[in-house]
Amino acid sequence: MKLEIKSTIAMLSMVATLFSGSVMAQGDLTRKPQKLPELLMGSEESDYSLSNKTYALETGKAYRLEIVASGLKPYALRAPEFFSSIYLRKIEAGGMEIKAASLTELEFEDEGTAEIFFVPIKPGSFEFYIEGLRHKGMEGMFVVK
Repeated sequence: MKLEIKSTIAMLSMVATLFSGSVMAQGDLTRKPQKLPELLMGSEESDYSLSNKTYALETGKAYRLEIVASGLKPYALRAPEFFSSIYLRKIEAGGMEIKAASLTELEFEDEGTAEIFFVPIKPGSFEFYIEGLRHKGMEGMFVVK
């Protein structure tokens, strides 16, 4: 009987530790990001195309997303709820590295490329869109599990 009680107490202690947050991830979660398929805005077929409409992500994993503007139109990528639910490590654009606490919009007046490095910290489905061009189908979704 005493052995069963000790085993039960040990098991409950282990479960409590797992759910208390005492188990922590080890290492730097922002390093070695997984490269996502690039997001190309506009193409030879249509000024209003997006190369990807859905990105499947996981919380706690590092990612890098290259965003490419074809230059066929000005494009302003917005994802307000998504941008507020990630840890933004940096943005690389125009030969420079930009380190900021948050991101509101990436606006391309001409052809160009920007790469964002981030870690999703909140699960959910978050829309992204090109400002003023949603009605043309320039929208998609970040799905974070």
